[in-house]
Amino acid sequence: MATPQFGEPQPGRDYPDRPAAFAVIACGGEVALVRVDDRAGRGPVLDLPGGGLDPGESARDAAAREVGEEAGLAVELEPEPFAAADHYFIAAVGRSVNTRGVFFAGRVTAEAPQLKVEDDHTLLWMSPQAALVALDRDSHAWAVAAWLRRLHRQA
Repeated sequence: MATPQFGEPQPGRDYPDRPAAFAVIACGGEVALVRVDDRAGRGPVLDLPGGGLDPGESARDAAAREVGEEAGLAVELEPEPFAAADHYFIAAVGRSVNTRGVFFAGRVTAEAPQLKVEDDHTLLWMSPQAALVALDRDSHAWAVAAWLRRLHRQA
């Protein structure tokens, strides 16, 4: 099965591949989102917690690290991602990339404010259905929809 591609590349920009990992963290019927205060001058947006892999880092470790840095949560993630999606993306610093994202499901093991280092990210909890509409990136909304379908098929 081909990995879906989201976003529209802007003419004249390069979009080098950037491995990334994100997490759908469920707690009490809601999922964790992060509000990013400014995305390339567009104002606040909502994303799933996650981001780029550091050199030598596994996707699973990157997703867990990013959840801590962005949301201040310690999490346990499933061993394997449940979905993958690519997304043409322009970061707040103006750098364009094609995020080659994988998505992990997980749960909170503890609040961990000492892990939070990204001051422009704020943790929000939202129902999965509301998140589908509110998430900025179509690839993130698609991943929440895939997670919901998986969850209901396992029930």
